[in-house]
Amino acid sequence: MDRWSGAYDGPRHYFSRVVRWLCLKVVALCLLLLSSPAVAATTPKPKALYRDGPTGRYLLDGNWYHRADPADQGTKLAWQRSTTASGWLTTHVPVAVNAGDFSLQSYTGVVHWFRKDFKVPRASRDADWIFRFESVNYRARVWLNGKPIGVHVGSYLPFELRAKSVRRRGVNRLVVRVDSRRQKFDIPPLSQRASGAFEGGWWNYNGILREVYLRKVDQFDFAQVFFEPRLRCRTCAATVIVHAKVANVNSRGATARVIGTFGGRTLRFRRHRVAGRGTARFRARMRIRNPRLWSPERPALYRGSLLVQTSSGRTVQRYRVLTGIRSLKISRLGRIQLNGRDVNLRGASMHEDSLSRGAALTPGQMRQNVGYLRELGATITRSHYPLHPYTLELADRYGILIWSEIPVFRMASRLFAIAEVRHKALRMLREEVARDSNHPSVAVWSIGNENASRPGTGLRKYIRKAERTVQDLDPSRLIGLATSGFPTVEKQRIYTELDVLGVNDYFGWYHGPRGTISDQAQLSGYLNRLHSDYPNQALVITEFGAEANRPGPVTEKGTYEFQTEFLRYHLDVFASKPFLSGALIWNLRDFRVKPGWAGGNPLPNPPVNQKGLVDDLGRRKPAWNVVRQIYRSTGPFR
Repeated sequence: MDRWSGAYDGPRHYFSRVVRWLCLKVVALCLLLLSSPAVAATTPKPKALYRDGPTGRYLLDGNWYHRADPADQGTKLAWQRSTTASGWLTTHVPVAVNAGDFSLQSYTGVVHWFRKDFKVPRASRDADWIFRFESVNYRARVWLNGKPIGVHVGSYLPFELRAKSVRRRGVNRLVVRVDSRRQKFDIPPLSQRASGAFEGGWWNYNGILREVYLRKVDQFDFAQVFFEPRLRCRTCAATVIVHAKVANVNSRGATARVIGTFGGRTLRFRRHRVAGRGTARFRARMRIRNPRLWSPERPALYRGSLLVQTSSGRTVQRYRVLTGIRSLKISRLGRIQLNGRDVNLRGASMHEDSLSRGAALTPGQMRQNVGYLRELGATITRSHYPLHPYTLELADRYGILIWSEIPVFRMASRLFAIAEVRHKALRMLREEVARDSNHPSVAVWSIGNENASRPGTGLRKYIRKAERTVQDLDPSRLIGLATSGFPTVEKQRIYTELDVLGVNDYFGWYHGPRGTISDQAQLSGYLNRLHSDYPNQALVITEFGAEANRPGPVTEKGTYEFQTEFLRYHLDVFASKPFLSGALIWNLRDFRVKPGWAGGNPLPNPPVNQKGLVDDLGRRKPAWNVVRQIYRSTGPFR
């Protein structure tokens, strides 16, 4: 009997129909497999893009998978438990998935999913594994083998999650849901004004913007290491105090021993018992006669190395740094002093942004940016957020100081009255200091940029707490913030509690409140007034610049000629002010801001901020040569 028609056709005909049915199934399966990328699980190799840090880092590079989730249905559809490659496309991490997409939706935020199939490297049974994400924008929800292992909010700073459900044999699937939509109290904010215009200082790229590592830990883990230099005078002996925070990754308490060297000499630490899942602090001190001091002229670096052992003498982790000895202070006359000498710094700020890759820069692009600074003769740089650790290592090597800032950007004073907002900002500050404290290039911990010009109670409270935070964690550096340079703003007493005040100067470019900065001839008098208001604070011009995207009359904003003369004029004014410690052009390169961006340019190219000295194609604008000549004739010290 034919099971499909009810008629009996004989065994031969029945068999042929079964064969045809099976063939159709095989063809359909083949088409399905060909339409999806092949699932390939690789074993990561020991590798790290930046040098400093602990051993046991395995770079999760190679092929990843990704998929868009425009309707935000991925969690309901259980994408976190997906075991096939159907619906997933291949990519490589780091990646900004909306690079090149300058639509409003791209800017306001999207949801995207990422997946990595991998096998765990060989390790002892006692070894545990930790995922380290260097930067995800903005909300990350992470699963391993279908089980949730953690969430994180924020970007530009790393976070770590224990690989609690890792398989030591077979394939593991790491899945990350990335949501770049901002919420009410997120930092930095991304808000819409009543006029419909969006408030934001740079493009909102979605993705895993920096590397992901799998870290192996066995019994003990260096949770934090700080080589703190202390130098009383330029010709004095130096003291280096080494702080090491060691975590016990096991549930049972155990005794740990730390051994180390600095500059080839032995460091001596006491042993400590570390509670299960707890931490202990180790401390050592070394005196160095005739130290080689780090400076832009001669960026001398010392090698530091630590290892941690179990009570049986087994070494379970090493930690290495390349750091420097230098002092940073404010003189009685309100000057930044590096190793006892007044500085006279010149530079350009940067954004981690490229036309092709968005904020997910390659090592080559980071080297190129630092190469531009060196060619220009710059001795300082700045960004609105903590830069990639590899960029910091390049700055250490080439003697470029860094104004290091957390992205507390253009936030109304009332927001700081909310405890949640202050706590988020202070957490960012603590994480930044913990990550970057061994870089001699980092000179200033900046706690914000262009927030309320007249700080209210909440902002004043945040500033004071941020000051105490830095003093407790790292007394070897300066604390400051950047503010809009408006003559209408009177002296603010809270700023007298800072070491450094950054001033964003756009005299002659923007109009400002009641047109008070429309005339660049008013700049000199304004700077004199600032120095009178803040005689004990160091003053740094943290921004000055003009858009340029075409040739034209020198009197027409947006032309190369206008930009060239604008920068020349401002640099001449700065040179006449011995109380200024430095000045930074905004910006080194053009970068993307937000939909509709004009930036004061009558003929803009939104969303691109074209105040850069270099355009998207790497072409140097005419102002480059003028700035380069001035910078190369201006030494880093007075």
